[in-house]
Parts: sequence; C-alpha cells; structure tokens
Amino acid sequence: MKIRFLIAALLLINSFISFSQNTEQPFINEVRYFKKLDSLNAPPERPILFIGSSSFTLWKDVKDYFPGYPILNRGFGGSSLPHLIMYAEDVIFRYNPKQIVIYCGENDLGGANVTGQTILNRFKELHSLIRSRYPKIPIAYISMKPSPSREKNLKTMKEGNKLIKKFIRKKKNTVFIDVFHHMLNKDGSIMTDIFKSDNLHMNAKGYAIWKPLIEPHLLKN
Repeated sequence: MKIRFLIAALLLINSFISFSQNTEQPFINEVRYFKKLDSLNAPPERPILFIGSSSFTLWKDVKDYFPGYPILNRGFGGSSLPHLIMYAEDVIFRYNPKQIVIYCGENDLGGANVTGQTILNRFKELHSLIRSRYPKIPIAYISMKPSPSREKNLKTMKEGNKLIKKFIRKKKNTVFIDVFHHMLNKDGSIMTDIFKSDNLHMNAKGYAIWKPLIEPHLLKN
C-alpha cells in the first residue's frame, strides 16, 4: 500500500514539474522538436533563417518558393516577440545564420494594453539582441499582415508597422518588407480568398503574394 502511495506521489510530482516547465517555457516542446530535427537532418551551414509565428510555421514548402536559397524555417506557431527573445539561443544563435527573416508581432496584439509602441519596443529589444551577436548580418522584418479574424486589431497593427518601419529606416543592414498593403483590395478591405477557413492563416494564394516581396531581399550568395 505504501509503495502504491509513493508511486502515485512521484507521478503527481513529475506531472507538476512538467506543467510548471511548460508554463514557464510555453514553447519548450517546439524547441525540443527543432533539436530533434537537427539531430536527424543537419541544418545548412550559415542558413537564411526564417523565425517567427504561425505564418512561417505553416509555410511548410517555403523552400519551394525560394529554390537555391539555404532557407531554414524555425517558426513556431503562437509565438510573440518576447518568445523569440526567450528562445534566441535555441532558434537563432545555434544556427549561426547569414541572414534572418522575421515574421512576428501579430500574436502580441492579443495581450492586454498592447499598443503599437509596445510592439515596437519588443522588436527593438529583439533587434538589439541579434545585433549584439551579429552586428552586420542582414535582417528583414515582414510587416504584420491584415487578417480578417483580427480586423479589430487593424488600428494597432498599422501603428506598430508604421513605428517599426520608421525605426528600421535608420538601421544598417535591416529592411522592412511591407506585405500589409499588398493583401488589401482596391477599396482598402482585406482580401478574403488568400486565407484558410479560419480567416487567420494564409493559403497558397497568400504566400504567392509574399514571395515576390521577400525574394529581392534574400542573400543570393
């Protein structure tokens, strides 16, 4: 009886520890998955690293859009800018990239009292962190996209995009890629046929819009 009680107690403790780790490190399983992928198939040396949230995570065939480029996709769905900062060692620095392409900020809009300035401050922190390790490599930031399901956040999104664009304009080897305005109809409404049924994540038509906007900024050698 005592043994059964002891086993049950140990299982409960292990469950609590696991829960605590996942709460403190919300994307630790994704990071572990990336490490497993790396052990099974070595990533390219000095890759063009795509990092960010689900718009990258779900771009499974991104390499097909940019043939000949050593792209490594390490986007993890649901992430916000603070998560990229938290896991920088695991999803950025371990790969020693020659270029970094970022899509992140949209999920930040779900936080309480988040403004465009909030998103700018978070991006500045990420940019500073990257520059502390890589002073000169090219960084490309893709603007937050307009999603029908997040139409209520458009004002804050526009403000954040505007502030980040202004900040980037003064930084060397850093570019702002505007996808926002290319995803609108002539009347200013959001295109709907470029999204999946959830009206948040893009389908192939959406990524086809992104391709010619991103490619001119990718390192060819």
